[in-house]
Amino acid sequence: MEAKAYLKYARISPRKVKIVLDLIRGKDAATAMAILKNTPKSASEYLIKLLGSAIANAENNFNMDVSKLYVSECFVCPGPTLKRIMPRAKGSADRILKRTSHVTIAVKERD
Repeated sequence: MEAKAYLKYARISPRKVKIVLDLIRGKDAATAMAILKNTPKSASEYLIKLLGSAIANAENNFNMDVSKLYVSECFVCPGPTLKRIMPRAKGSADRILKRTSHVTIAVKERD
């Protein structure tokens, strides 16, 4: 049995989120939360809330023991990209891609 939490349409690039997710994959839930709180990346703000939500889902919906939880699965998929333009010299324009992310975190009870 595993409990999942999803974050959709987060306004951060998937590439930036993946770096932080690689730090917590397979770790105990308490250790993963400590790592996220001490990581100076912008993605860690989103992931602290998301991991807390996954832990709460496990505790309240599946009656799992919080002290035995670990991050069994975590991944990020690209969401829709917002396309914007920035004016440049001589009447031309450059395209700016504002990327979004869909993040999934799953926690399981360690046997």
